[in-house]
Amino acid sequence: MPQTPPAPAAPVILGDEPGSFPHSVLAERHPAIVRQVREAFPYGPEQHRALDALLENCTKGTVEPLADDSRDRADWSVWGADTYAGRSWFDIPWLWSESWFYRRLLDAVGYFTPGPWQGIDPFRPFKLAELDAPETDEELAALDSLEGRPVDERATALLHGSLWGNRADLGFRLSDADAEGRDAAPGLVADDSAALWPLLDGTGTLCLVADNAGRELVPDLLLIAHLLAHGRVRRAVLHVKPYPYYVSDATTADVIDAVRRLAGAPGAASTYGRTLWSALTDGTLTVRAHPFSCAPLPYEAMPDDLRAEFAEATLTVLKGDLNYRRLVGDRKWPPTTSFADVTAYFPGPVAALRTLKSDVITGLTPETEAELVAAEGQRWRTGGTHALIQVRAVKRPAQEAT
Repeated sequence: MPQTPPAPAAPVILGDEPGSFPHSVLAERHPAIVRQVREAFPYGPEQHRALDALLENCTKGTVEPLADDSRDRADWSVWGADTYAGRSWFDIPWLWSESWFYRRLLDAVGYFTPGPWQGIDPFRPFKLAELDAPETDEELAALDSLEGRPVDERATALLHGSLWGNRADLGFRLSDADAEGRDAAPGLVADDSAALWPLLDGTGTLCLVADNAGRELVPDLLLIAHLLAHGRVRRAVLHVKPYPYYVSDATTADVIDAVRRLAGAPGAASTYGRTLWSALTDGTLTVRAHPFSCAPLPYEAMPDDLRAEFAEATLTVLKGDLNYRRLVGDRKWPPTTSFADVTAYFPGPVAALRTLKSDVITGLTPETEAELVAAEGQRWRTGGTHALIQVRAVKRPAQEAT
């Protein structure tokens, strides 16, 4: 059945409506994260005062400019800091205010400031605990059961492992204590995987834009290793964040931790780890940390160098909820809005692998939407128990970013 064309005037999602999911993130999740970070390290009085000030500002105050000597003040000025200065965090685009929170959190703990806390990831204890958890051991042990299965069957299993690994989101679990215990939905709300595999014919480059570290990054790396080892892609580029972001978002250090974890594990996991280590050293797998990865903007506003890189890829896969919001635009689209239409600006074939943890959604059939609403109301949008694989395989002319 044809899908509803996009409504260009779909409003941007804000956090100003009490009881809404975005409002709960700003009013409840962010304070919880401040408290978690405060307890994660023996920060001194200066950091404690700054964290207290951030807690007060993000819940009751207004957007304040970065210090004049901030390393990225010019970037944030272009990205909207001057525009939103003096406005409530709740009255500006939710995507922007979330990103601003994590940028200011790094300021509070001295991440960018010369001194003993410079470069110390405030989320690292949480990431390592997850990477070393018994659940990770169980997931790696399950790889042994895939050995001997047909190659295509293994590829499908690893694709779904990468998809559902997106449930391993520390920030999400901080605001939803029951998330880990709920069973994943048995099906997907959209599944375009049949359109994904023909794009990986062994001749080109896969760009995978990572989301979370730990138990999500591991299956992403396993998928990349499989595609390289079996000639489905010639090379792969893994895009990560240039600095800590959104609690568990992956950085280069997290990639190395994950590869070491795989290489040191028993059984098939070790083989995957060695494959990845070799691929990193010989350049068939490269890690990219573009500054725009931490921008509070949709990918439609991506800079020219990043646009050129995605244009050259055989396929770009964007992982996770935040990347999905940035890909389609964090707007109140009708769920039946065409995924292909809202991603038509993207400079090459693109796929989204995402478990649903926020309101934005596109590409559903009317029947699927009706079934979800009848069964769950609107909970299906944010509960992390549904997922999607969406693909826009046809390359379209890039449109000028707005």
